[in-house]
Amino acid sequence: MSDLLHGERVLLGVSGGIAAYKAADLVRRLREAGAEVRVVMTEGAQRFVAPLTFQALSGHPVRSSLWDEHAEAAMGHIELARWATRVLVAPASADALARLAHGLAGDLLGTLCLATDAPLAVAPAMNRRMWAHPATQANLATLRARGVAVLGPAEGDQACGEVGAGRMLEPTQIVAALAMLRADATRLAGRRVLITAGPTCEDIDPVRYIGNRSSGKMGFALAEAAAAMGAETTLVAGPVALATPAGVSRVDVRSAAQMREAVLAALPGQDLFIAAAAVADYAPAQAAADKIKKTGESLTLALVRTPDILAEVAARADRPFTVGFAAETREVEAYARDKLVRKRLDMIAANRVGLPGLGFEADDNALSVYWADGGAEIGVAPKPLVARRLLQLIADRMEHRAA
Repeated sequence: MSDLLHGERVLLGVSGGIAAYKAADLVRRLREAGAEVRVVMTEGAQRFVAPLTFQALSGHPVRSSLWDEHAEAAMGHIELARWATRVLVAPASADALARLAHGLAGDLLGTLCLATDAPLAVAPAMNRRMWAHPATQANLATLRARGVAVLGPAEGDQACGEVGAGRMLEPTQIVAALAMLRADATRLAGRRVLITAGPTCEDIDPVRYIGNRSSGKMGFALAEAAAAMGAETTLVAGPVALATPAGVSRVDVRSAAQMREAVLAALPGQDLFIAAAAVADYAPAQAAADKIKKTGESLTLALVRTPDILAEVAARADRPFTVGFAAETREVEAYARDKLVRKRLDMIAANRVGLPGLGFEADDNALSVYWADGGAEIGVAPKPLVARRLLQLIADRMEHRAA
């Protein structure tokens, strides 16, 4: 572990929360991984852990105020901002996330995050209800759209006595995540990646539609990760309420036919196509011009197959490396491998849907990934981390094929 972060200069921001005690061990783990660490504490953080603890562990004085006359004689906050090769806020409280999202610079940590060119990562830690609150989720969406890496949180027992999402990742997990970000920063550099995400809606009439369940979170996480790994990334998205990831070109569509048109238009020159969208399998043969009135005990709809976008892309002579998704309720491997062969895919990522806390609308996922002569498991983790691991597998297979 001694060289995972060798040469990195990590500016660790510690915000107010009970998880601040974990940040002390995090400093030790970062240094063990080869990083040099300097610590900035908010006023709230100092109520949980004394600055002297971080000074002893990091080997550097702790900074906490914009109004430190000695440190600021030479514009110390700008010097710190320039020094860092990576900024990490851990724990990142709900308040800290809100301040970062709104660009507030009323304290030293907020000022440093605005003044640095170094990549920013946050490790959230808060009560499960605070984590789930729409305001917190909106702030996270804003940060992700700016390219901020969100590490965690984990689920489990909380200091307040509740159980759920909101625990800060363990220090070893944070170090591993930072090492992954570092290693992957240019893994897809020079590659062009096309991803589909979300559902499609096939209109029955002006107020009703049929479609498949999908929040789009997995596909958007893949687009965010691909861009972070250096790829020129295009995202074709069905109707979802998600912010566009930083560095991603987005095309919004509604129906399967529109998604097909957008995919085929963007396909030339792509190196990788990932079909993460939950495209509706059938559409009404004819959408009614006006709302259909409820006049009988039953209603019969004539449905027709929608275009199979994934199979069409995979069948092209100039196809990119093609990855499909399979959401199954049983016999996951059998159905996924059948789809892999039948549609002539390079890889397929499958998951069992309907399990509590995974898949549809959830923040976590787990995938079984298959290719012609092998496979791998991606265990339960937040979707951004699952996306990163899947792209690592894809990059491995692309490099293997090119060798």
